[in-house]
Amino acid sequence: MHFKEIDYGNYRIYAGAIERTRAYGYVAAVVVMRLEQGRPHQEVFRDENMAGGYGWPSPAEALRHAVREGQRAVSSRSLQRPCGALVA
Repeated sequence: MHFKEIDYGNYRIYAGAIERTRAYGYVAAVVVMRLEQGRPHQEVFRDENMAGGYGWPSPAEALRHAVREGQRAVSSRSLQRPCGALVA
């Protein structure tokens, strides 16, 4: 297993590249947590089998994909109001 952790605004992205046991390559996984001062971190996005379990040829490529998808999840959340309505 290979891991990468990055802060992205008020969020922390945990990316993983997990070696496939019965096939070639690495599966990408990501968890995104919202960071709030004085409050427990809150999970806002998780995908443990990204791209349908596609086997990335290297851990670096799987991690890059996971981080990019985590950033997309954060960006799409920033377009929403707390109640979930989209901002015009």
